[in-house]
Amino acid sequence: MDNKQLDIIKNKDGFIAALDQSGGSTPKALGLYGIKEDAYSNEGEMFDLIHDMRTRIIKSKAFTNDKIIGAILFEQTMDRQIDGKYTGDYLWEEKGIVPFLKVDEGLDEEENGAQLMKSMPNLDELLERAKERKVFGTKMRSVIHTSNIEGIRAAVSQQFAVGQFIFDAGLIPILEPEVDINSPSKAEIEEIMKAEILKHLDNLDGDTKVMLKLTIPSNDNSFKQLIEHERVIRVVALSGGYSREEANEKLSDNTGLIASFSRALTEGLSAKQTDDEFDEILARSIDGIYKASIL
Repeated sequence: MDNKQLDIIKNKDGFIAALDQSGGSTPKALGLYGIKEDAYSNEGEMFDLIHDMRTRIIKSKAFTNDKIIGAILFEQTMDRQIDGKYTGDYLWEEKGIVPFLKVDEGLDEEENGAQLMKSMPNLDELLERAKERKVFGTKMRSVIHTSNIEGIRAAVSQQFAVGQFIFDAGLIPILEPEVDINSPSKAEIEEIMKAEILKHLDNLDGDTKVMLKLTIPSNDNSFKQLIEHERVIRVVALSGGYSREEANEKLSDNTGLIASFSRALTEGLSAKQTDDEFDEILARSIDGIYKASIL
């Protein structure tokens, strides 16, 4: 673990940019960016185009460590290069932004109101490669849809079990048991989930520490115990389908919670924009998310 990176993530004002759309979400991300599916004929071309988009974001003069402390990458982004450097190296060496890696391989079918992560048989090899690429930590997502306690317990338990494996391998895990923003029992789910997370935090091995990435809670500051827990480095929030304006407004009502937005970060960006137009829109987006993260 790099202590300089740890200090930035734990203590510096700012937010974490989520640039980790993977196979299933890439066509939608490209579509919002103005690139239709007829612009590519295979998966390789699709990932080349999304890397071009991410490269444009990362190289933008608006994308700086004044307001962005970290960036979450997709595996194929980590393995690609920007100006002759692997993306993680470029982020850290050229931008001073701490790289993270999305490591999950998608979601299983819903069971007991939750979608757990699919098996990750190659996780150990991926973690070793990540460490070679200057990656500080990882992120992995499951989704909770209903207040079924068995489903919530299973999702949280899986996150912590895999998180322990990742920490033992030398990286900091971001645990992401996302709560569906459209669930009619969202607030109830969050209270049950919080209790389960606290149980696991209190029973972590040795000096294990984690980060949490959670849906912005229905009740303001209800994650205060998690944010202040000695085993938690930082709690970050996903935008979860909210517009950037709505996500920023909700985030600003939660002290100590910072953003890790994906779609909300890139909202309004287009492949057809000039570099000046692109930089201006991205700068406004970053500024708004930053302000919501430090209130």
